[in-house]
Amino acid sequence: MKLSNCFNFQDFRRLASKRLPSPIFNYIDGAADDEETYKRNTEAYNEVDLVPSVLKGVEDVDLSTTIFGKQISLPVYCAPTAVQRLFHHEGERAVAKAAHKYGTMFGVSSLSTVSVEDISKISSGPKMFQFYFHKDRGLNSDMIERAKNAKFDVLALTVDTITGGNRERDLRSGFAIPPKLNMASILSFISKPQWGINYMTHPKFELPHLKNYVQEGTSAVTSIGSYFSNMLDQSMNWKDAENLCSKWGGHFALKGVMSVEDAKRAIDIGCTGIIVSNHGGRQLDGSRAPFDQLAEIIDAVGDKLDVVCEGGIQRGTHILKALSLGAKACSGGRLYLYALAAAGQAGVERSLDLLKQELERDMKLMGCTSIDQLNRKNLRYRISTG
Repeated sequence: MKLSNCFNFQDFRRLASKRLPSPIFNYIDGAADDEETYKRNTEAYNEVDLVPSVLKGVEDVDLSTTIFGKQISLPVYCAPTAVQRLFHHEGERAVAKAAHKYGTMFGVSSLSTVSVEDISKISSGPKMFQFYFHKDRGLNSDMIERAKNAKFDVLALTVDTITGGNRERDLRSGFAIPPKLNMASILSFISKPQWGINYMTHPKFELPHLKNYVQEGTSAVTSIGSYFSNMLDQSMNWKDAENLCSKWGGHFALKGVMSVEDAKRAIDIGCTGIIVSNHGGRQLDGSRAPFDQLAEIIDAVGDKLDVVCEGGIQRGTHILKALSLGAKACSGGRLYLYALAAAGQAGVERSLDLLKQELERDMKLMGCTSIDQLNRKNLRYRISTG
């Protein structure tokens, strides 16, 4: 299978599975417990139908939107995800270049494998730094200052990883950062020699935001679940979030808000946005899908802060449905990670280009020429939402 034969999310996923050793592919592909929430994240979009209008004159479509004070050319951005150089040796560099080319925002993780300084040199476009609240306060302060100095536009505090989710695929495969071989995975690594060659012949794997403070993940092997459970501060509370917001002093979001009550409280502590997300179904299995929660959250706070819908998006029509409910933008991780694994920067660019084409085509078919024309009159639910 070639990159040129990839036309949608599932095509990129299949190509990624051919390129990656199975422990690494399943790290991207897997979720918590029985993975019911992971599946529901996408299924939720399929229970709502779009109602198009005709004879609207749709020659020119404007896909731009404004999020966190920055205009982006697409109403979807690349969500922050960890350890991207495990998926492709270019890692975050490839995604930053692709996001810059398509005029959208790139989210960089605390657990990224390329530093905020390097990302800032690559892209002058809008950038988000995703922040994990560590027990080590010196590390926390250092990450904030580095993101500030690198001129990042948004700080997003992830609030749904107070402990690691039960990702059983990772437990079975022995997935760890940096990668390690065990009896369950050695054949998979051997069967993907090109991945191994790229991993060994490019700069040493490291987590540049953490390496001066913790060994885990760079010089000491750990699992993501163990890292979250042992290194992050489980005492984190609303006062900590408020202090962080004040210390940052710019656009600030909570990533992982799923209830109206928490969304309202985000306003009280000074947030300018929230990201409605369940971490791709990778934390609490059995929780609601972001799209299922979106309407009531937007009704409660949508006029006071920017609401982003993140999770389960595989099609342009999914994005249009979230925007029709009132989301300012959408974001996704797997949305571009499979493409990154499949072909590096060229893969991410192709995934964004196909998504752009879908959005332009679907907007025309909806009878809309700009994002602000989308509204709830465009939607019909197949079943009761009560």
